[in-house]
Amino acid sequence: MKGRQKISVIGAGSVGGSIVQRLVERNCYEVVLVDIVEGLPQGKALDLVQAGAVCGYEARIRGSNAYSETAGSDVIVVVSGFPRKPGMSRDELLEANTKIVHSVIGEVAPSSPEAILLIVTNPLDVMTYVAYRTSGFPRQRVIGMAGVLDTARFRTFIAQELLVSVQNVHAMVLGGHGDFMVPLVRYTTVAGRPLREWIEEDRITALVQRTRDAGAEILHLLKTGSAYFAPSAAICEMIDAIMADHQKIVPCSMFCDGEYGFKNVCIGLPVKLGTHGIEAVVPLDLTADERDALERSANAVQALCRQVDRLLAIQSRY
Repeated sequence: MKGRQKISVIGAGSVGGSIVQRLVERNCYEVVLVDIVEGLPQGKALDLVQAGAVCGYEARIRGSNAYSETAGSDVIVVVSGFPRKPGMSRDELLEANTKIVHSVIGEVAPSSPEAILLIVTNPLDVMTYVAYRTSGFPRQRVIGMAGVLDTARFRTFIAQELLVSVQNVHAMVLGGHGDFMVPLVRYTTVAGRPLREWIEEDRITALVQRTRDAGAEILHLLKTGSAYFAPSAAICEMIDAIMADHQKIVPCSMFCDGEYGFKNVCIGLPVKLGTHGIEAVVPLDLTADERDALERSANAVQALCRQVDRLLAIQSRY
């Protein structure tokens, strides 16, 4: 295992398991999978070790119920929490998952003081805020995943609409991971041409709304679970960008301290990812309408962050 960068994934459900599979198949990481359910992380780890003999990778993975196994991690991915059920909004998960993320970060942060925390648990932006408040880490090392996922969904829907390769579509979705996310239509291009030269405005509006509803659409179809293939791909893209110092510009949720006019809230902004986590926030020239949309999104997240402040204050008394 010497020489391999250590990635710990907390939560061995569908999303966590899919993340770990993608990571071990890259054949360059040491991976630890942790879950409170006895046997679950161990069983998935053993299954992935055996798959390596067929797929051609040398698996460096272990499953555990002990947070102590994560010590010395370079990156810690937090997936643990209650999943959404059909008809449930991300925000309804707030209180239960605040307790879980607060507890998990309290367990793993002290033994990996230089780690970068990547948050996947919903409601995403608020859980990123919980992780930042709990860990005491610099804000550049506490990052929420959703913008990469939301952008991938927006690009996919555009490519399907135009019957072109998704690789020809470039886009950026900012704001909170929810009903008020902000796909930047004006910055979206297909083969270098602005999206509005390809699609009528009413269809663009429909694609934007489908992007906002994408998670709920999958939830409705699956009935017993939520998306995990695309979320795991998104988090692994972020891990690769950090571990290989790609300096890749992607939208990520971060704790704001004046960027784009926002303070004391976690929201998706365009950032450059590298070895130190968020290396820089990328400024974009936004119109008044785009700024208003981003502000509405930030206000919705900030209201939930204030609820979290009260919850964390209550927990700190015990």
